[in-house]
Amino acid sequence: MLDFILISGDRAIFNPIFGKAIVVVRPGFLTGTGIPTVNKKNICIDGDEKKVIVPGCSYTSPPFVIPGMGILSIQSLAANQKSKKVKSKGKVVLLKGNTFKAKFQVMVPATQPTIPPIPPEPDTTLQYSGTGTFMTTNFRAKAT
Repeated sequence: MLDFILISGDRAIFNPIFGKAIVVVRPGFLTGTGIPTVNKKNICIDGDEKKVIVPGCSYTSPPFVIPGMGILSIQSLAANQKSKKVKSKGKVVLLKGNTFKAKFQVMVPATQPTIPPIPPEPDTTLQYSGTGTFMTTNFRAKAT
């Protein structure tokens, strides 16, 4: 089935629920390295999704309610987010598709409040899994 080709500037929209963690998400932006262009922007090809990194996102994970910080990224794409036939530079073209798998990597753990002088207890989970979708500005070019 035909779907819209992703291009430079398109957004990766992360869902805020990452397992038991709740992340204050911001969109990530794709940078296409394929040719040709659509709307004067390079198309995205396999591997371009790996460059979507959103640092500085706060999170909590009850009972760790004092926010921590981490980095959002795309872990893997769904099968319908890679073209089956269309290629650029020998790599498949990326499509809007449905839902990708996302990763939240903890850089500063959220903590659980305690009664002083006991220090706050940190979250020991270093990575959480979630999902996201793409929002494209391309409404002209499609591929399968």
